[in-house]
This record gives sequence, structure tokens and C-alpha cells, in this order.
Amino acid sequence: MAALPRIDNRTARAIFLDRHGLAEAPSGPGRGADLQSVISDLGFVQLDSVQTVARAHHMILHARRPAYRPRNLHLLHDRDRAVFEHWTHDASMIDMARFPHWRLKFARYEARLAEQWAARGRDAAAKVDDVLRHIRDEGPCCSADLAPEEPRASGGWWDWHPSKIALEYLWRTGALSVTRRDAFRKVYDLTENVIPAERLAVRHDTEATINWACGAALDRLGFATHGELAAFWDLITPAEAKEWVAGARVRGEVVEAEIECVDGRWRKSILRPSLLSAPVPDVTNRLRILSPFDPALRDRKRAERLFGFSYRIEIFVPEAQRTYGYYVFPILEGDRLVGRIDAKVDRDADRLHVRAVWPETGIRFGVGRTARLETALERTARLAGVTETTFATGWLRPPG
Repeated sequence: MAALPRIDNRTARAIFLDRHGLAEAPSGPGRGADLQSVISDLGFVQLDSVQTVARAHHMILHARRPAYRPRNLHLLHDRDRAVFEHWTHDASMIDMARFPHWRLKFARYEARLAEQWAARGRDAAAKVDDVLRHIRDEGPCCSADLAPEEPRASGGWWDWHPSKIALEYLWRTGALSVTRRDAFRKVYDLTENVIPAERLAVRHDTEATINWACGAALDRLGFATHGELAAFWDLITPAEAKEWVAGARVRGEVVEAEIECVDGRWRKSILRPSLLSAPVPDVTNRLRILSPFDPALRDRKRAERLFGFSYRIEIFVPEAQRTYGYYVFPILEGDRLVGRIDAKVDRDADRLHVRAVWPETGIRFGVGRTARLETALERTARLAGVTETTFATGWLRPPG
């Protein structure tokens, strides 16, 4: 049996960062068509409500377009209807061109949730028609507009009042869409009032959506296992992705190769044949502060394999007697994750305050790297709408 082609770790990191928009020095206005292209190239941008500095989606986009400001995404979604909000592995902004493929997710949600109605959601199920009637008669609404005094159950969805569950059910199954967010609360409307007619008119069968989901995920990852392809959009099952990979190999659309992990181990993945002969992307040495939910880091195990960067929310490091909090930000420099930073915006004091920086093992923050960090923090402060950056006494901690 012929040996599989191999891609060394440094090359793999360059490919991966390039596919995630983090290899080139960022440029562009970060609004309108340029912003839509960033989201389309990434596939989606995860939404998150926590904003110790800025919300996760804004930090993701700002890392690739320093000129980006939060208003630009709201305009792209609320006014231009160039993106829509729905679920991947979490609530996300997705290029509007992909909406027809989400019909598969709608159908699968409906089948799965229907079983739950029978067991726990009878009151909410009875509210579905009422909620639809309310929106048709009164227009867009959020959950607070619909009987907040209703009794609540407990556990997951069932901690919501029945009308809220009905809203969420109708959104996840495609009858409603998010027309905007007010103070991060979803405002729902009928899907036909939100999604452009030309997108509503398009229909894809299951096979076409599976083909698209696998191919589009592979193009955005560079190399992947079938499980990683399925997990990317969370549209299809691992079994469907595995079957697609088998067919694509027969058709010559993908090949198997070994990717070197940072610890020297080799891991089998599939990739496009053209990737093996493509030039290795150049990676800028720019230092950037990333969101913990950045798409390049979303798969924590992959980040550890490729970069040797162990990132867990609320992890305790016994040998250092250290707990990294929920929103400690990774620091990317070139093709390495060089540390993590604990920073928070103090709007009353008009400042971004750095409480701690923990370099990775073997990384030193000398004069040059510290200057690059200060420049990155100045950019982040502008995104957050404050003018000053300050540092706590003893902010630079011992390497990890």
C-alpha cells in the first residue's frame, strides 16, 4: 500500500489560518458587501451575549477587519437582509445565500421536537397557533410581548413560558425568522417578511444539501475528518458525511492524507487533491486578540492538536494554581497562539483595563511583542468604544 501524502504541522497551521481569514494582514472596510464576503468565507459567525469587552461576533469580525464596527452587522442583517440568523452548533449569522439549505435543519428540528411536545410541551404546542396569529395581526415581537406571566416549568427550553417555547419552536422550524435583536433579545417575524423572496423560492433535496454541506465545510477547513465535516454546519449526520467522503474519494474529489500534529503525531484527514500542490500561504506576524468563540478555535481539540493550545472555559491549572475565567481571550501572533489575556471594558472610566496576560510556555513578552500587544489593545478599545487602555499592577504573569 502506497504511503499517504503528508502535510507538516507548520504548513497545516498556515492552511488552516488562511481558510479562517487569519493569515493575511487584515484590510477592507468591514461593512456592506465586504463584510458579507467575510461571513460567507468563514461560513458563519457565532453570536454570544457576553461582552466583557465586546460581544463575540463583533470580536470575530473585528479580528479580520479592524475597520469593522458593531453597527455594520446590524445593517447587513436588519436592513440589507444579506445574512440571516439561525442555528449551526449555536445561534449564528449565516450568508443569506445558504438559507435554502437550512430547510433540512428546519425539517429535522420539527421531527425531533414533535416528540418532545407530547411528553413536556403540550401547553407550548397549544400556543403555536396563537403566536402565529399574534405576529400576523400585530407584527414582529419578542418573547416579553407574549404573556410573560405564564407559568414556567424547569430544565432547558422548559424553563421558558409556553409562548416563548412556541416562538423558539417556530423559529427553529422555519415559520418565523429573527428580524432584528433589541438589546440582544430576538425579535421574531414571519419568515416571508424577513427572507428575500428569491431565497424562499429555492428548494434543495436532501442529497443536494448533504453535498453542499460537506464540500463547503471542507473548503473552509482545508482538511478534515468526516466527523468534522458534519460538525461544521451541524446540518447533517456523521453517517451522511462519511458516506459523502466515500463517494467523493471514488469520484476523485478528495484524497486522504496525514496531517502532522504539533506533538509530532500524524492524523488522517481528507482534503482536496489540489491542496497538496498549492503554495503554502504566507502568514502575517500580526498580533490579534481573538474571541474564545472564534471559528479557528471553536473545535478545542483541533486547536490543541494543531497549535498545542489548550483552551477550555473555566479551566483550572493545578501546577500554576490558576483558573482561567469564562472570558479570557486567546492571543494569536503569526501562526502561534502565544498567550491569553484577561481584559474588561470599564465604560464609566472610558477605558479597556488589562488585568492579566499569561504567556504560553516558552513565550516571552519582550519589548517588541509587548508593543504589538499594546497596538492590538488599542484596536480592541476602539471596537469597544473606549479611548484608553490601562494595565493592572503585575499584569504580566509567569508563562504557562
